[in-house]
Amino acid sequence: MILNLLIEGQVVVFALIVIAIILSLSFHEFGHAYAAKLYGDNTAQSLGRLTVNPISHIDPVGLLMVILVGIGYAKPVPFDPRNFKSVWGIAGTAVAGPVANLIIAFVAVNIFVYGSRAGWSMFDIPHMDTFFSILVQINLILMIFNMIPLGILDGHHILPYFLPRKLAQTYRTLNQQYGMHLLLGLLLLSVVGLPVLGFIHTAASWFLKLLIVV
Repeated sequence: MILNLLIEGQVVVFALIVIAIILSLSFHEFGHAYAAKLYGDNTAQSLGRLTVNPISHIDPVGLLMVILVGIGYAKPVPFDPRNFKSVWGIAGTAVAGPVANLIIAFVAVNIFVYGSRAGWSMFDIPHMDTFFSILVQINLILMIFNMIPLGILDGHHILPYFLPRKLAQTYRTLNQQYGMHLLLGLLLLSVVGLPVLGFIHTAASWFLKLLIVV
């Protein structure tokens, strides 16, 4: 747990993780807001969510949960599908959050690799390499986790677009009834130590290798 780092006296690493989480969640939610705007819906913009300012996106309780149990949330970005100019509006808005995390991970890992090889002085600053490593990992984990098509995660907006109409409707009904319960069950099992979501870290490691282009 992140809180254990603080208890063990690793204050700097604890702070870096919290900062990376705040930045990653903020860009994730901004991605949703920006995509909704592109598809024709100004709901998020009118509520001040078309920004990367963490104050607009971070939920204090959700952030505290991340610190205490390792799993939390930001303020969901609202959108009105009736304003979308494309049938892909919902899916495009949903996938924009994970895509934002992918972009951050891509930029951060390549800056880190290139800068380290080139001997950039910024990487002589204590813990700078640790911060970049944490930032990349958190964004990849957020990207993959949010693509899970359960409960309120972004994936539940995306999967129906790739299913036959009748099956998509069945999925939506089942997810509405049981998806959140199943997701909470998986999260609870993960918190108590069962690696039911271990595939996320495996997938993140695989993606990391693909992102390095320098």
